[in-house]
Amino acid sequence: MTDENRVSAGWLKLASSLSHVARPQATEAGTYVNLPLERGSTVVFPSLDAMQQTGRKRYEHVSIYGAMGSPTQHELEKAIATIEGGTDTQVVCSGLAACTTPLLAFLKAGDHCLLADNVYGPTRRFAENMLKRFGVEISYFPPCADAATITALMRPNTRVVFTESPGSHTFEVQDVAMLAEVAHAHGALLFLDNTWGFGIFAPFKHGVDVSIQALTKYPAGHSDVIAGAITVADTRLWHTLRDAAIQMGQVAGPDECWLTLRGLRTMGVRLAQQAKSALHIAKWLQTRPEVARVLHPALPECPGHTYWKRDFTGAGSLFGVVLKADYTVQDMQRMIDALKMYGIGASWGGYESLILPTTGGITRSGESPVQAGPAFRLQIGLENPDDLIADLEQGLQVLKSA
Repeated sequence: MTDENRVSAGWLKLASSLSHVARPQATEAGTYVNLPLERGSTVVFPSLDAMQQTGRKRYEHVSIYGAMGSPTQHELEKAIATIEGGTDTQVVCSGLAACTTPLLAFLKAGDHCLLADNVYGPTRRFAENMLKRFGVEISYFPPCADAATITALMRPNTRVVFTESPGSHTFEVQDVAMLAEVAHAHGALLFLDNTWGFGIFAPFKHGVDVSIQALTKYPAGHSDVIAGAITVADTRLWHTLRDAAIQMGQVAGPDECWLTLRGLRTMGVRLAQQAKSALHIAKWLQTRPEVARVLHPALPECPGHTYWKRDFTGAGSLFGVVLKADYTVQDMQRMIDALKMYGIGASWGGYESLILPTTGGITRSGESPVQAGPAFRLQIGLENPDDLIADLEQGLQVLKSA
């Protein structure tokens, strides 16, 4: 199988299930293909007894009150749990909320949380500010560390190991199964921000306890939704997570859930094309004299590539580029401003191509292994890849002329 086919294979395997998951059953009277959108806050019951009986089912997909989830949210939760291979999902208001809610649910004052040094910046900011203020100890491990290094960083009070693989700026792929083994041996849970790998990495088969998604990215897919999801495969963990979400009022609006369900239908074919285009463009960038390094998990030069090849069934639409040290940040900025087909924006996973400087936006406790010159990341959308390459080529000409 060629690299181009490999990066898209997992997405195409998903296409049939995505077309049918959370679809209403046909009836004799006829049924719309899509689920109805149900908005509401107050839920009324025929009797007090019925209300009380339903209220005791907060761990199930029932309508109790709007701030505890809507029927539309419940159907999205079932779909996400199915795709992730878990048992239960809590949908929340954003991808960041999907990171912070389980941290608050499973950590308390006096606990220690060990995070990957390449973790999503806002997650790091939350840990350094909110968690520390609540009395949680925070430290970091090198993203490509071996088992001995991770073991040495574990403490008697370590309760959570939080990782992101690959990192969304520097794209190190980690040995998730090893992290799970070390965490569990020390009585800790392993959290994974699986946003890049959603649908192509099976978290619970590799020992993950809590899998986190920014539904804003691949599932919604059209840059018009902010939502997140947290999935588990253990009833005890589900009860703790669900109670915390209810106590914090963490839900997503029914409109966002309905749009995400709609986006899921085409995620497989969208990402199959985007993944193939992204690898094609990444390989082209490798040939350019201005480029020092391309950070795409499907390329052998990317840190942790062997784990990607072992554990993933495909690749995503997002990767990083490091320019040669001859160029300045100002040179890179002029190149970015010269591009016509790439929007300058912070998100990714949608249908449109984006570019974002990463130099200056990366915080590390240790030395970053991937920085040479100025760096940026590319989100590859559904445009013709030849058009995207032509645009990059003229942008690199501006870079050279600087």
